[in-house]
Amino acid sequence: MEIAKRLQGVGEYYFSKKLREIDSLNRQGKHIINLGIGSPDLPPHPEVIKTLQEEAQKTHVHGYQNYKGSPVLREAFASWYQRWYGVALDPDTEVLPLIGSKEGIMHICMTYLNEGDAALVPNPGYPTYRSNVTIAGGVCIDYELKEENNYQPDLAVIRAKDLSRVKLMFVNYPQMPTGQQADMEVMKELIAFAKEHRILLVHDNPYSFILNDRPVSILGIEGAKEVAVELNSLSKSHNMAGWRVGVLCGAADRINEVLRFKSNMDSGMFLPLQLAAATALSLGRDWYDEVNAVYRARREKVYALLDLLGCTYSKDQVGLFIWAAIPSGYKDGYELADAVLYNADVFITPGGIFGAAGDRYIRISLCGSIERFETAIARVSAQLEKIRS
Repeated sequence: MEIAKRLQGVGEYYFSKKLREIDSLNRQGKHIINLGIGSPDLPPHPEVIKTLQEEAQKTHVHGYQNYKGSPVLREAFASWYQRWYGVALDPDTEVLPLIGSKEGIMHICMTYLNEGDAALVPNPGYPTYRSNVTIAGGVCIDYELKEENNYQPDLAVIRAKDLSRVKLMFVNYPQMPTGQQADMEVMKELIAFAKEHRILLVHDNPYSFILNDRPVSILGIEGAKEVAVELNSLSKSHNMAGWRVGVLCGAADRINEVLRFKSNMDSGMFLPLQLAAATALSLGRDWYDEVNAVYRARREKVYALLDLLGCTYSKDQVGLFIWAAIPSGYKDGYELADAVLYNADVFITPGGIFGAAGDRYIRISLCGSIERFETAIARVSAQLEKIRS
């Protein structure tokens, strides 16, 4: 059976393939330490789990749900945005809960891109932007993010490109994989750029609470709703990656347009899960401080591991990962990552999976206990000569 043309040029997700390889190595007795993937290993708040348990026992909650999500969850997201970002949202018209924000990227691409339309995609950046644009029939136009420019878009360079078919621009701050914080002056410039070229800005914002004291939303900029939507998620901020709870926020027209596609893709989210998510969104500053204290201690161990490997990095990064430049002795990040995997049984992520601009980098996740990081450091230290050879 021949596959659809839309999948030509779209490979299996890197982590999907690599995890199969790691499973195979583990079956051989390797016991690989995975420091590559940003899947939080800490649990959600106990009250969140309690809400899910209590609501799931009720008899009337197991049917199909509202395609726009429970009013309780939409209200909770609107209150969360007002409290932490200072952004006013109408919960009835400007908030659309998602089954994880990753699906929202696909919904947006399928809603707005026709065959041959283009999207501006960050390089390095989240690989799903590129694959979803391609699946929707669109064309990716890279805009390179450079360390010397603090990984901010260079709008002068972007303006020099052919933008005649561009309908979307993906932006992501705190940036993944580089950990660069949002710059509100740059965000304002992006809003003006989007208005100038009639482009929809898609700001992907799942990392704003991790090791970051100043969470911001692009929707907090005057006039942003005219040209921007924002994706957000509970995966990282509330340790709920497997729960698949995200949100799309923006002007009512944009929400309704995306809903036309989304409502043909699913039949709503399990109500007790939505109510538990609303509980998560009501948590106070203590929750974020507690989570970040854990990540702060882990980050010190990651610094030690990177120092051992001879990598260089900025300590101003925020988010769930540390992005680091590799030493000159390696061809690229893939070579270093493979040397660490096959010699020390530790998996780290090569920066090249995020685009060609990431070839000289690696990324390490903060998801893992202190003990796991210490074991990884000991393994790498013991095999350092082989890793460098």
